[in-house]
Amino acid sequence: MFQRIGIIAKHADAAVRKALAATLAVLKTRHIDFVFDENCAAVLTDANAHVVAEDKVAEERDLVIAIGGDGTLLRAARIAFPANVAVLGVNLGRLGFLTDLTPEQVPDGLNAILDGNYTSEDRCVLQTAIVRDGDIVSRADGLNDIVIQKWNTARLIAFDTYVDGRFVHSQRSDGMIVSTPTGSTAYSLSGGGPILHPQLGAIVLVPICPHSLTNRPIVLADTATIEIIIGTEYANESRVTCDGEAMPEILPRDNIRITRHAKTIRLIHPAGHDHFANLRAKLHWGYAPC
Repeated sequence: MFQRIGIIAKHADAAVRKALAATLAVLKTRHIDFVFDENCAAVLTDANAHVVAEDKVAEERDLVIAIGGDGTLLRAARIAFPANVAVLGVNLGRLGFLTDLTPEQVPDGLNAILDGNYTSEDRCVLQTAIVRDGDIVSRADGLNDIVIQKWNTARLIAFDTYVDGRFVHSQRSDGMIVSTPTGSTAYSLSGGGPILHPQLGAIVLVPICPHSLTNRPIVLADTATIEIIIGTEYANESRVTCDGEAMPEILPRDNIRITRHAKTIRLIHPAGHDHFANLRAKLHWGYAPC
């Protein structure tokens, strides 16, 4: 069971205070060892709290609680998954596909989870490497997506795509989204990509505003190795982001190599969690248009 918990919160959001206070009340009542990050400390003073740097929140913990929206949970996941630490989300955001509990649900919901009444699932993570002249110059991971996009320019960027060493296409567009099933309800969905069930072993390639109506999203097995060769003529006109975090500058002819990471991230949900009910609620399926 979860006895050592780390807490990470959304930056500079007054709504964090209420959710954090409710969370700490549960943990203190149960005498659970906890630490929290500087964002938590900024909104709620607690003389008994152990405040740590954000990148230390998952150290020697068995659960990380993310208080915020999906962006906050993605930050928590990036810290937690290398250490095989589970993540639970408290939703202060708008859609919140990944964060389950509302602040009002924390007292009962968190107690139930700490009693062992929860479900969990492993979500795949993508890893990417920028390869230049045969050498890896940068690495990063993404739970949602890896995005190759134009940067500091209004012009289209050009790139070639290969899957498992086989040429797929040359493309001129605003970029490419390489998404996990988890990310298929994020930027990928906005770009016209399909919604993938989170347990599906797949990766989806979604072009961003391609200069061809025939360039459509492609769903691949999650065993695929994806390589995107940058064809843009000038440096600093394209960039790679992993869950919204920018990697270092990429140069013409750089190879962006993307594969599934060997590790997964374990998400904790309240008992009875229903993926399709979540989709109905967040996307307003079945509601009358007026």
